[in-house]
Amino acid sequence: MIKSRAIISDGKGNFKLTEVEVGQPGALEVQVNIKASGICHTDWDSIQNWNKEFIVGHEGAGIVTAIGEGVTKVKVGDKVILNWAIPCGSCFQCLEGNPHICETNSPVCGCDLAGHAHAQACTKNEQPVERSFHLGTMCEYTVIKESAVVKTEVDISFESASIVGCGVMTGWGSVVNAANLKAGSTACIIGCGGVGLNVIQGAKLSGAAKIIAIDINAERIEQAKKFGATHGVIASREDIDFNQVAADVKALNGGRGADYAFECTAIPALGSAPLKLIRSAGTAVQVSGIEQRIDFDCELFEWDKIYINPLYGQCNPERDFPRILSLYQSGKLLLDELVTKTYTLETVAEGFDDMLNGRIAKGVIKVS
Repeated sequence: MIKSRAIISDGKGNFKLTEVEVGQPGALEVQVNIKASGICHTDWDSIQNWNKEFIVGHEGAGIVTAIGEGVTKVKVGDKVILNWAIPCGSCFQCLEGNPHICETNSPVCGCDLAGHAHAQACTKNEQPVERSFHLGTMCEYTVIKESAVVKTEVDISFESASIVGCGVMTGWGSVVNAANLKAGSTACIIGCGGVGLNVIQGAKLSGAAKIIAIDINAERIEQAKKFGATHGVIASREDIDFNQVAADVKALNGGRGADYAFECTAIPALGSAPLKLIRSAGTAVQVSGIEQRIDFDCELFEWDKIYINPLYGQCNPERDFPRILSLYQSGKLLLDELVTKTYTLETVAEGFDDMLNGRIAKGVIKVS
C-alpha cells in the first residue's frame, strides 16, 4: 500500500487534507500517480451536497505506475488523461454510440460504484473510501479502470492536460458533438468562465461568423475575446428575464435571434435564457448541468426551437481527447492560457474561493 495525501470531504460542506492508502490495481485496472487536478464547480457542489465521505476531484492527468492483469491500453510510465465518464463498451447506450451515458459505469446515470476499481484499492484507516466520479483526482495516487484513461504522447504540461477531462471536453464537445454548429452561424455564450471559454473555442473552430460573449463581468468578456468571441454583451443582474440581453443580441444580428445559444453558468434562473436568445428553429444548449426544478414559459419554444441538455459534451474519450490534443498541438485550441492559477493540496481552499468569486478562468492543483 502507498501512503498518499488526499483531499477528503464529508459531503456536508467540509473537506480536509488527510492520508489514505492506495493499493495495487486489480484485473483491467491501472494505478496512476496524479500530477495535476483541475478545480471544477462540480467539485464544490459535491462537497456541499453528496452527504457521504469521498476523495474529491474528477479532472486529472498523471503517470501510470502499475497495471493489473489484462491491461493492454497503457504501460507503466505512460502519461495519461483521466476520463470520468467511463464506458463499459457493451451496454445499450455504449452500443448506441453514447459512451458518455454508459448504463453500467456512469456515476451520473444512477450506476453508483460500478465504475470504481475494486473496493480495497483505496482505503482510509483500513476501510474502503469512495473516489469522486470513480477517480478522486485530488490525491497523489489513484486506482481506476483501464477504460478511464487515455494515453497522450503530446508535449503538454500535466496542468493543461488535466482540464481536458471535464471543462474543456464539456464546452468544446457541446458545440462540436452536441449542437453540431454550422459554419457561418451566430452563437451566444452565456457565462464566460472555464466551460464558457471552451464553448467559445469550439464555436470559433466550427466556423461561427459571430460569437457573442455574455457575462455580468466586463473583464471576462474581454478575456473571452482572446479565446475567439467577436462581440460582447454585459448582462445586468436586474435583467432576470434577459429582455435587454435579447434585444442587444438581435441588434448585433440584424434584428434576429442567434442560431445557437449556450448556457454555461449553472444558475437555475438562467436555465431558459438560451431559448430567449435564439431565432425560430434555432438551438438552445444547456451546458452547465442545471439539475434543479425550473419553470419554462412555453412561448419561449416558439417556433420550432430545439433545447438540448448534453452530458459532458457527448464525450467519446478515445475519439475526442486525441482530437482536442491535436488542435492544441497545432495552436488552434488554447489550453495553457486557460490555466489562470495553480495551487497545492494545502491551498485547495484558496482555489475554491478564487473559482467561486470569478477571479480565475480555470484553477489547477499541482498534486505531486
